[in-house]
Amino acid sequence: MSEPLILRLVASSVSVANMAGRIIRDILKTGDLGIVEKGLNDLQTEADRNAQKCIVSSLMKAFPDVAIIGEETLDYSDVNPDWITMDQDADVLKHAGSIPDDLKNISAKDICIWVDPLDGTAEFTQGLLDHVTVLIGIAVKEKAVAGVIYQPYYNYQNGPQAELGRTIWGIVGLGAFGFEQVKPPAKERIITTTRSHMDGAVKGAIDACQPTKILRVGGAGHKVLLLIEGKAHAYLFASPGCKKWDTCAPEAVLHAMGGKLTDVNGNFYQYHSGVKLRNDGGTLATCLFEDHPWYLSKMPEAIRCTLKSK
Repeated sequence: MSEPLILRLVASSVSVANMAGRIIRDILKTGDLGIVEKGLNDLQTEADRNAQKCIVSSLMKAFPDVAIIGEETLDYSDVNPDWITMDQDADVLKHAGSIPDDLKNISAKDICIWVDPLDGTAEFTQGLLDHVTVLIGIAVKEKAVAGVIYQPYYNYQNGPQAELGRTIWGIVGLGAFGFEQVKPPAKERIITTTRSHMDGAVKGAIDACQPTKILRVGGAGHKVLLLIEGKAHAYLFASPGCKKWDTCAPEAVLHAMGGKLTDVNGNFYQYHSGVKLRNDGGTLATCLFEDHPWYLSKMPEAIRCTLKSK
């Protein structure tokens, strides 16, 4: 009997995310990043382009009836055949007997995959490699239900001989894998937020939550990893800057391990293929599901009204 579609999608996404990570590392080694400015504070590199070509082309070949939306607008006619992988991660497929009932018989037409081939591009160009992730999020209808977060440079600070890379994946109702879950420090309130887009609204929302410490880092994937690893209690970004490919995979993995991600009004984002790309309502995520209402209650009314999801 064939494994459920959702499990095959995740197994393929894990394998292709690892391939994309190798492409990213190989390009950095060349010293020629091929940087293009798409807009203000919005960079694209050869690693972004090639990693997305790898991910989208591989998944399109394996799952031709599934909608796939990537961050970069690209021409796929020149994809290197060596980048195409049809592998499926065996450790993921072992969970076939544990898939939640509501995900066992989903239709390909109800699925949308959101791809951020290199989350944290600015940090990548600046050598802040621990901020970089590859994000593949899987939505069924409007809901983020599964995700893969790959860290191509995990362990890079432990010397040139260190083995690089870590894959974290999760399915809502099944669980999250690839890491050791740690609760954030008691009697503290650590908030992670943007490294490069701080303004009055973002600062005001954070200040209202009375943090004991603020971690300003790059990449939505990296910020959610700080929650997953117990290094922060909440991720707060009171601005409409993130896109669906930034949050789909992190949201799914966070929900799979018992956290929560919404906009700053407590609304879940939708991820169907026809949805608006920008997250107009900002981002509020917590390591623990039960902590989320407290942070919502601290959001200044003026900020909540400004960041109504559209």
